[in-house]
Formats: sequence, structure tokens, C-alpha cells
Amino acid sequence: MVDEAMFGRLLPKETSFFDFFEQHARLTVEGCKEFTSLVATAANIEAKARRIQDIEHETDVITHRCVEALHRTFITPIQRDDIHRLITKMDDIMDFVEAASERITLYELTVMTPEVRDLADVLYRAAQEVEEACKGLRNLKSPEALLRKCIDINRLENEADAILRRAVARLFKEEKDPIAVIKWKEIYENLENATDRCEDVANIIEGVVLENA
Repeated sequence: MVDEAMFGRLLPKETSFFDFFEQHARLTVEGCKEFTSLVATAANIEAKARRIQDIEHETDVITHRCVEALHRTFITPIQRDDIHRLITKMDDIMDFVEAASERITLYELTVMTPEVRDLADVLYRAAQEVEEACKGLRNLKSPEALLRKCIDINRLENEADAILRRAVARLFKEEKDPIAVIKWKEIYENLENATDRCEDVANIIEGVVLENA
């Protein structure tokens, strides 16, 4: 007869993938908030960029732990592919935020544009919605509310798209220094890419909700 205690030790410990999602989302909100502070005042840029880099590293660790746990877990609360896609798309958000802050530092930009502030604000709001959506994913008791969160994230991504178009148009029209055009265009695109990833996360969550409805 199999010893039950021994059998229990052979099974992997239960892993809460929802904990990984929520921890990651909480850090992402913190990173986006730090970026909005960086571009709002253009003060202590290097210190804030270092903090954003630290947060990005922390989210990387969570992503790696989540993927490792996925390989060790036999039964998952949602589809394995959805877990992997969700955590990696979430990780991309902070990658782009960190890339934007790094370039502001490397390019020694000290005068911020209205457009970079607007993009940072939209991204911060999108990250907050992603965090709330991740919390709702844990039990799926309010699928309608969760789907509304996904719609809100999609709306914010559209808002970021519009800001990017206006920002690039203004750069080409008003900026006389071609190097400055290249620098700011790259930063704008990193921020818009981050909101794109928020939308990707929303689309994955929407799929999970509909599959489990």
C-alpha cells in the first residue's frame, strides 16, 4: 500500500499563478508611476531611472519563477499556454518602460515634452487597469466587470496610439534638430509599445474569461 505522506511529498507543492500575476502587476504599476514622476518634474532623473531598472529586474525574477513553476505543475487553474503568454506579455510592459527611462538618461534629456507626459499618464492608467484585471482573474466571480476592465485597457491603448501620432507629427513639423527627432521618436514608441502590451494582456484575460464563462 502506498504511504500517503510519501505520496504527498512526491507531488509538487501547489503554486498560485495568480500570486505571480498580481505581484508582477503591482510592481508594474509602481514602475509606471515612477516613470510619470520622472517625466513630470525632470528632477533626479538618474535616481528614478535606476529605480525603474530595479523594478524591471524584480518583474523579470517573478516571470522566471512563474515559468519555472509552470514546468513543475501538473494541473493549472487556466490553460498552460495562457499562463505563459500572460506573464511574458506582462513582463514586456516593464521592459519598454525601462527602455524609455534608460534612453532619457543616456540621451541626457532634461526638458520633457507634453507628449511624453501624456503617454506616461495613459500608460500608468493602463497598468492600474491591468492590476485590477489580474485581481479579478483569480476567481472569475464577476466576469462582466472583468470584461469591462479589458475594454477600458483597449480604450487606453487607442488613446496612446492617438498621442503617438500627434507627437511624431509635431516632431517632424517643429523640431529642427534631426537627432532630437530620432531620440524622442524612440522614447515615444517605447511607451506606446508598453501600452500595446497592456492591450495584449487584456486580450489574453478576455479569452480566459470567455473560455471559463
